Amino acid sequence: MNEPREKEPVCLRDMTREDTDRIVDWRNRESVRRNFIYQELFTRESHENWIRTMVETGRAVQKIICERPDGRPVGSVYLRDIDRRHRKAEYGIFIGEEQARGKGYGTCAARLMLEYAFGELSLHRVFLRVYADNEPAIRSYEKAGFQREACLRDDVYVRGKYRDIVLMGILNPGEAAED
Repeated sequence: MNEPREKEPVCLRDMTREDTDRIVDWRNRESVRRNFIYQELFTRESHENWIRTMVETGRAVQKIICERPDGRPVGSVYLRDIDRRHRKAEYGIFIGEEQARGKGYGTCAARLMLEYAFGELSLHRVFLRVYADNEPAIRSYEKAGFQREACLRDDVYVRGKYRDIVLMGILNPGEAAED
């Protein structure tokens, strides 16, 4: 992105333990949960376990999406299963605040997190999984630079039916392609 950061509609800040109750609330909202492959309800304990086993070990990075200019938290973005040997990670996002959806915040947050993934973490590849029928999310990911790589038919069994998953990925644009 060539624009100054101040012009972005959102910014990212590191998640802290103080965000736990907010994240649990957001993640358990039906409007958020229905788009996740992992359907179990979140608890304070499960989120604290995520922090202990994933974030504190460096296997995940989670950030809070904040609206500009007031810094109001509206969602979260994360990289999980960070593989430093193969320089890749899985991307995830959710906008927890209903009134913050449909404003381009997800696309902006994805771009910011990709800058972090490629710049700070020196990753080569970031990928994600999304339900094939979640076209708004797929469009947002494509705007952020992700490309569709595969459709995994009947890949998951969720809420009593099999669902197709689209696998999307993006390679570090700052790296020269190898022959």
